[in-house]
Amino acid sequence: MSGAVAALEVVDPGVQTTVQDWPGRPGLQRRGFFPSGPVDHLAFRVANLLVGNDVGAAALEIPMGRFAARVAADGVVALCGADGAAPVLNGEPVPLWEGFDVRAGDRLTCGPAKGPGFRLYLAFSGGFEVPEVLGSRATHLVAGIGGVDGRALVRHDVLTARPVRRPRRRRVPQALRPAYAEHWEIEVMRGPHADPDFLTSADWAEFVSATWRVGLNSDRVVTRLGPHRFTWSRADGGAAGAHPSNVLDGGYPLGGVHINGDTPMILGPDGPTSGGFAVVATVVHAGLWRVGQLRPGRDTVRFREVDLDRAQSLAEHVEYVLDPRNLDEV
Repeated sequence: MSGAVAALEVVDPGVQTTVQDWPGRPGLQRRGFFPSGPVDHLAFRVANLLVGNDVGAAALEIPMGRFAARVAADGVVALCGADGAAPVLNGEPVPLWEGFDVRAGDRLTCGPAKGPGFRLYLAFSGGFEVPEVLGSRATHLVAGIGGVDGRALVRHDVLTARPVRRPRRRRVPQALRPAYAEHWEIEVMRGPHADPDFLTSADWAEFVSATWRVGLNSDRVVTRLGPHRFTWSRADGGAAGAHPSNVLDGGYPLGGVHINGDTPMILGPDGPTSGGFAVVATVVHAGLWRVGQLRPGRDTVRFREVDLDRAQSLAEHVEYVLDPRNLDEV
């Protein structure tokens, strides 16, 4: 079938609901763009899988869970992510991590996600049809591109989807659902700016043993952590600046933990592509989804150092959940 049809009309857009796809726009840092896409790539891709979409199809990212829409076309919807949003369809509870049927005229409502977790993802069978910009439908809020006019959704926005045959409904078995918490452990690899050239060995030991509070001013750009006074292995940044966290401008990695003065920050999918601060560690692919579920102002996180082999095996474990053979049919 061809041609998109109205799928959802937004009634309550929540705090900052955006259209995203995965993996967004990788490879465009030289043009000034971080990839965008979902902060929690796992819940996002699973939601798409549950409604019969390609795992990267355009779907919604809903911070804090609050969202309401009127269904405009028959289809299948899945919600994955933060707990406690208590989603209802026409007043009747619907489950997370499971596809469910919707029909034109239905009303879908999600309350504030009480947690654990912070972001909820909504996929609609056929995937949402918004224009591609630089090869992706993902909203990049800082650049104002992608999604619906490069912005968060507002009331009365109408999202269209490709009409498809009604897919088989699937459910993620309880044993395969990601474990959410208020106190998290996230895997990182050392560097590119770690010890001994930037941090001292004692600094690094503190970094991976401390419990870090997630700051209130956290978003898709960066996840801010509580301040900490590192010793540093040098007195200043030399030609780069007066503070030892200063470096000559260079490219930043997605998930990099860079230190701005005394404040560590995890770089998110809408983050800056380059800058002049030391990146002491980088969150591995298998740990990035956890960053997307850190609740600002409440949750804490500890970092665990892993090597490349361990990072790769963890990534393979995450991908296991995305094998349709491991899902239940409803």
